[in-house]
Amino acid sequence: MRYVVAITGASGIAYGVKILKELPGERILVISDMGKKIIPAETDLSVNDIEKMADVVFDDHDLFASISSGSYHFDAMIIAPCSSSTLAKIASGLSDTLITRAAAVALKESRKLILVTRETPKSAIMLENELKLARSGVTILDANPGFYSKPRTIDDIISFIAGRCMDQLRIEHSLYEKWK
Repeated sequence: MRYVVAITGASGIAYGVKILKELPGERILVISDMGKKIIPAETDLSVNDIEKMADVVFDDHDLFASISSGSYHFDAMIIAPCSSSTLAKIASGLSDTLITRAAAVALKESRKLILVTRETPKSAIMLENELKLARSGVTILDANPGFYSKPRTIDDIISFIAGRCMDQLRIEHSLYEKWK
């Protein structure tokens, strides 16, 4: 299996990092410019530390990267966190970065696309963009943790969201205790 993980400029870098660590198979990483600026503000990791977790890394400006073409197969794309700007670009069909182009490829090729949105509260425009994408088959996975697993740490909460992404991809995991 081959997965594209994108980290954009929204708060919640830890979600993207956890998902990147937990995915099996080949992991392709793209980090937006703003995502690179938020990494040191929210984590003790460097951009290089996160890039080392991936099998392949592409620059967000490289529109000639393999993942920008529908003829290059990847199984799913997860954008975590997904900024409201990235969400709006995808909803509008704007492909001006590798992240938005790869998302457009996922949509046109009917591949799984998961957007881990973190913004709250949401404007009507943001909700309309989410609805438009959901109607196109995109999974909108708000970073809203469940508490039935009785999280005790921030990592437990992050693991819950990462686990819900794994659930959407039908990947077995033990990131959180499922509802019984």
